[in-house]
Amino acid sequence: MTTPLIDIGANLGHESFAHDLPEVLQRAREAGLVHQLVTGTTLPASEQALAICSHYPGLSCTAGIHPHEAAHAHADVLAGIRALLAEPNVKAVGETGLDFNRDFSPRPAQENVFNEHLAMASAIGKPVFLHQRDAHERFLPILKDHRDALSGGVVHCFTDTREALFAYLDLDMYIGITGWICDERRGKHLQTLVASIPADRLLLETDAPYLLPRSLRPKPKTRRNEPAWLTEVLATVARCCERPAADMAAATTANAIRLFNLDVSI
Repeated sequence: MTTPLIDIGANLGHESFAHDLPEVLQRAREAGLVHQLVTGTTLPASEQALAICSHYPGLSCTAGIHPHEAAHAHADVLAGIRALLAEPNVKAVGETGLDFNRDFSPRPAQENVFNEHLAMASAIGKPVFLHQRDAHERFLPILKDHRDALSGGVVHCFTDTREALFAYLDLDMYIGITGWICDERRGKHLQTLVASIPADRLLLETDAPYLLPRSLRPKPKTRRNEPAWLTEVLATVARCCERPAADMAAATTANAIRLFNLDVSI
């Protein structure tokens, strides 16, 4: 019997899923996934995410502008995101935040758009789906400024330091763990940190089609990640936390239902 799981971050609108999305969703169901959140990263991608989760059961989505795209988030784009947030299937605001690793958008633009998204989330009462890479020193004070007005949020694909982890936990943020933890090269520090995340603040995600778990055996024929492999993330997290996988699955599934106000029966 499979263990109920929720993938809180899958980019199902990515072109790599265009030819076989029904099969991908079927494999996810067979792996035990009872729900998935489709990630919105631009206005068109957020509109597409909503269309996908309106067409297939067991899906909901986010709507927002990724920090890479912040330079293009003009007033009409932000108005479009704001309109999408009123849709019942849109469960969170984002992906939003700061990315100073690649600086695809100027940092002032990233900060402005991040502030706009946090204000939207506060106004509509939906949680935030957050991205932070090499920007903790600016990300944290901006998040702190808005925290009291937010219903909650998740720091998606957490890969940062112990200091950053506890700073986000101090703000009652949830922490999203991806297949990064399955990487024997760059995931080692995360393998030691994950046990420090309280059971009621941990979430699991694939970030598909990215971050294919390197520990999968046999290795997939392609590098495309997909939601069915959330089970590998679960197995690695359970091993690192020295807890039964079924217990970790139950906790993370309950956390996702609570944070995103999901109508999911398990």
